[in-house]
Amino acid sequence: MSLHGGIPRAIAADVRHGERLEYWTLGWMASVVLVMWLVMGASQAMKAAVIEDLLSLVPAFVFLLSVHWERRGPNTRFPFGYRRANSLAFLVAATALLSVGGFLAYESVSTLIRQEHPTVGGITLFGQTIWLGWLMIAALAYSVVPPIILGRMKQPVAERIKDKVLHTDALMQKADWQTGLAGIAGIIGIGIGWWWADATAALFISLSIIKDAIGALQQAVAELLDGTPRALDSNALSDDAKQLKATLKARFGDVEIRLRETGRYIAAEADCAPPAAIPTAAELMGDDLAWRLASLSFRPEPVKANP
Repeated sequence: MSLHGGIPRAIAADVRHGERLEYWTLGWMASVVLVMWLVMGASQAMKAAVIEDLLSLVPAFVFLLSVHWERRGPNTRFPFGYRRANSLAFLVAATALLSVGGFLAYESVSTLIRQEHPTVGGITLFGQTIWLGWLMIAALAYSVVPPIILGRMKQPVAERIKDKVLHTDALMQKADWQTGLAGIAGIIGIGIGWWWADATAALFISLSIIKDAIGALQQAVAELLDGTPRALDSNALSDDAKQLKATLKARFGDVEIRLRETGRYIAAEADCAPPAAIPTAAELMGDDLAWRLASLSFRPEPVKANP
């Protein structure tokens, strides 16, 4: 397998594209956080949105860090390289997503139980007093635009490079713009006298975030425990892993085939003697996904587990 640094040449351009998207994310979302903080006021939805936007920076940061480590080649201390850096980053990103959902749910439920009545006052700008809610709505509307664009741009890149961190970040971007829309609904609710609208809007979006986060955490833990390769958007076996397993069985017979995921790569092991001619990754997975097969090993005498 031809490598570009520690990244296969077949996906090097897409990985660099992913990095650019994450740098854009850090810049745009930092501006969103600043704008939201300036007009936050006493709104529960606004406070939750600011915290959520801050936490949304975590997946972007850990993606950039994991790619930096992944480019490093094997050494005496890490003879298999740093492929699992992506797996660790995935766990951190999934945890950040769950933290966002949990925080939003806690704050919203607490507000509803205490029956807090948020108020949005006025502010004087250029000699004119205006309702602060209009500025909040404008800031929330601005906070919706970058996540929608960036999230849609990240999805196809994550699919091509099989990167669950980038995919989780796209989910975080989805949470960002949904939180923005929910916040707008909450501010409008406050304006017409519905004190519960603000917290209810935040609670509604938190449940969706928690659902996505739990699924991501299940995948992250399975990956770190050498589980079979999972799909990007579910805990089911990935299609390319299914195809690889079927191809190996067709070539070597009805033998035990084990697949595990290390970051974006797959390691395969077959319980049979090595063949005279070892098949290439392209033969087993096709030219487009040959980079994904990191290793193929054989175990002619499987070790039996103790009863």
